[in-house]
Order: sequence, then structure tokens, then C-alpha cells
Amino acid sequence: MPIIKMNIDSKLSIVLVWIALMTNLSQLSWSQSKPIGVFDGQLDVGPILHPGSATYNAARQEYTLSGSGTNIWATADEFHFLWKRLKGDFIVYTRGALVGKGVDPHRKIGWMARTSLEANSPQVSAAVHGDGLTSLQYRRTAGATTEENRSALTGADIIQLERRGTTFTLRAAKFGEPFQVRDVTDIDLGDEVYVGLFVGSHNKDVVEKGVFQDVRISIPVKANAAPGKMDLGSRLELMDIATGKRDVIFTAPNSIQAPNWTKDGKTLIYNSEGLMYAFDMASRRPKVLNTGEVKSNNNDHVLAFDGKTIGLSSGVRELGGSIIYTVPISGGTPKQITPKGPSYLHGWSPDGKDLVFCGSRNNEYDVYKVPANGGPEVRLTDAKGLDDGPEYSPDGKYIYFNSNRTGTMQIWRMKPDGSNQEAVTNGEFHDWFAHISPDGKWMVFLSFLKEEVAPGDHPPYKHVYLRLMPVAGGQPKVIAYLYGGQGSINTPSWSPDSKRIAFVSNSDVSAISPVEVANK
Repeated sequence: MPIIKMNIDSKLSIVLVWIALMTNLSQLSWSQSKPIGVFDGQLDVGPILHPGSATYNAARQEYTLSGSGTNIWATADEFHFLWKRLKGDFIVYTRGALVGKGVDPHRKIGWMARTSLEANSPQVSAAVHGDGLTSLQYRRTAGATTEENRSALTGADIIQLERRGTTFTLRAAKFGEPFQVRDVTDIDLGDEVYVGLFVGSHNKDVVEKGVFQDVRISIPVKANAAPGKMDLGSRLELMDIATGKRDVIFTAPNSIQAPNWTKDGKTLIYNSEGLMYAFDMASRRPKVLNTGEVKSNNNDHVLAFDGKTIGLSSGVRELGGSIIYTVPISGGTPKQITPKGPSYLHGWSPDGKDLVFCGSRNNEYDVYKVPANGGPEVRLTDAKGLDDGPEYSPDGKYIYFNSNRTGTMQIWRMKPDGSNQEAVTNGEFHDWFAHISPDGKWMVFLSFLKEEVAPGDHPPYKHVYLRLMPVAGGQPKVIAYLYGGQGSINTPSWSPDSKRIAFVSNSDVSAISPVEVANK
């Protein structure tokens, strides 16, 4: 066997190469496993020439990704990936955009699900290109040629990818507009997959950047879950109406519902598992609000316009269901208002004298008015069907409510005496729970998709929109795309300055993270 002699420089070179190799392997392992926000790790997929990166701004709840790579296409991919391991079904959502003009029109960002981190892995991606092309792209098996299902939409900035079994669905929109949908079936990536945000430059010599806000990773209810059962975790969110920016300010492993904003702007009141809670905005902590023996409270509660009293709806089986009570905003012994149920409270007159509620009398749900101190009920609607969610406008001139009398649930309004009933929304969706801003200029309401929900139902855990519309009239604008429904925004939840709203979105607790909560 020949003896190989090496000089000191040769030995040093081998040592340096070894150190570099170990360092690269260590960095790869570190980059794959270090958490970034709600994600488990990041890495460059494929033989990238210029390394990418991902950072998280906790104060803004915003992710920034940079990435290079020749393409995410054909039989193998090159891009930067910020990923999380997920099992089973999921819904991932973001409001994202590429930064700057870019170099290649086919640079792209979006969501991706992959079987592995290998370049030729089976994958499904919800992709938005630099030239606006929006597409559901997928590789069915390792090394197979990528296919796509293009959307008619261009320039989407709302990007959502959902998996249900072996079906993947792209929901994309320009902010303010409803989703456009594309899907692909029979894609088996395995039960546990890598899911995350990506950036690809479509040019090996260029690094491109994408910014992602309002990132939500949600695990929906199982397909065979009992209908109506509310046992998923919750995110308490605030939205700035002017910008559409959303911030998670609290998460809970159980169902919290229907936040009311107090008149001083310091507290949110919500219900959970029969109790009422006061959530302090400064400390970001909830505490139980004393409601005495009334402990079956539901998500139909409302504050008086003067901010001193809260009206409750609480189940009393022997009285026929939900009964209306009032209690001081600081807590105390509730006063019973309605003698029988079901009575679901939704509105308080600006002068504090009357309450309006949805009541079932003789198997027909209608809007009723009752004195705030108790007394005889006055029936305000009598159309066949469900009339629900009544709420006064701040000037007291109208009561807004939702009704399915036309076969579609729409927002309506009427005079306080029940006269001049007229539809406000056009019936494109099933619209529920209109809430008028304190300045009287805007109306926000919840919209269900007709293909998911019957006109007389408002279940939890559906694809829903929050839509904004001028009180004076006009085209509604989508301001929030969420997984929620029942309990998300049943009650008035405007901030006192009319600049923000509060609402609840949902996910299985496995995808609820304290990292999501905005800094104080």
C-alpha cells in the first residue's frame, strides 16, 4: 500500500474543508429546527446559489422571507421555505405580497404543502406570481412533472390553502373581494406534511423578498364531528378598519365568543362555557365577570349605550330556553327581564329605555321589543321565516336585523315601531348580525357561503367573511376572511372611536400558539 505524504498546508486545507462541511451541516440542521414565529424551521430547498432567510416581527405579527432558485416547477424545485409539520386537515391563510418590481415575472410567493424537504418531493402550492398569475400547482408523486389549475384572478394578495383528505383547495382574492376557488383531488402527500410559506425568484442569480401578514394556521373540525358542538380553540382578534390589519391579542384552548367593546375602550366582554369574562386590554388578561347564579350565558349579550349595564341571554330550561337579564357592567346580581324563552338579546335603544331581541313565540322567531326594566313585549316583525339579530342604530332611527323571509338570509332595517321594513343587502351570501359603528357611518356583518350553510342557520366552524358597508348604502367590502361563524361576531364589537372591531376566529388547539399574540 503506498504511503501518501502531505505537507502542513495540505493537512490544513483538509481540516478547513472538514470544518466548513461540519459548519454547513450544523447550519442546515439549525435552520431546519429553529422556530420562527409559529413555524418550526426554515431552509433552502434544492441547490440554491444564494441562501434565503425568514424573519418574524412579533410587534407587527409579520413574516418576511427572501429566497432565490431557478423555479418551483417541472420535476424539482428551488426556493426558500418557512415550514411547520402538520397532520391531517388544515387551513392556512395569509395576506402576502412580493416586494419591489423584481427581475422575473414568474417570481412567486404563497403557501405550500410537501411530503418531504427533498427538491423533487410531491407538493401542492397556492402560488401568486410577480405578474399576478394566481394558480394551484401540484406534483402528484416524487419527480413527476408539475401540473396546475389556474385561477381567473390576477394579482391576489389574499392566499389560502386548505387540505381535506386528499383534496386541496386554493382560495385567493384581492383584499376586499370574495374568494375565487380552485381545487385538485386525489393528491396523497401522506398524513404528516411540511406546510409553510415560500419565496422563489425564478432566477438562480437573484434573491426576491415577500412579506406576509395576518398569518393563520388553523386545524378545522373533523369531517365527522357532531354539528353545532363548539369545542375548538379560539383567537381573539382586533382589526384596524382603515388598513384591514389584524392582530391576535389573546388565544384560548376552548371556545370564547362574541366580544363586546366597553365604552371606555379598556375592556372586551365575552362569554365562554356559560360564564362572562372581562378581558383587560392593558394586561391582556381575562377575569370572570360576576353574574350571580346566572351561569348559562350564551353569545347574545349587549352593552347599554351609556356603558353602565350589560344585557345577558342565559339558558333556563324550565322557562323555555334563553332568558334575558341585565347586570351592572362591573358585575352583580342579574335582573330578569323576559318571563319566558327562547329570548335572545341583541340590541339596546340609545336612550336606554328598551331592549330588542329575537324571540320564539308560537314556534315562530320574530323581533320583539321590551322595556329595559321589564314589562310587556311588543312584536315588531311577523313575516314568515326567521327574523334575528336586532340592533339599534346609534341615532335611534332604525333597528337593523337579519331575516330569511326571501329564502336568503339578508340584512334588513325598520323603524323602531316595526314599520318600513326594507332589505339592505342583496342576498349574494347569507348575512347575519349587522353592527353599526358608534359614529353611525359603517355597518359590519357576518357572511356565510350559500354552498355551506342553510339560510336559517349560523353554525360554527365555517368559511366566513366579515363585510363592511356604508350605512348610507353601497357595495359591501370583505374586510376579514376567517374560519369561524357562530360566536365570531354575534354582538356589537366596534371600538368606541369606530376605528377597530373585535372578533373571534377558530382552530383546533394544536395550532393555537401564544407566539401569535401581539406585544402589548
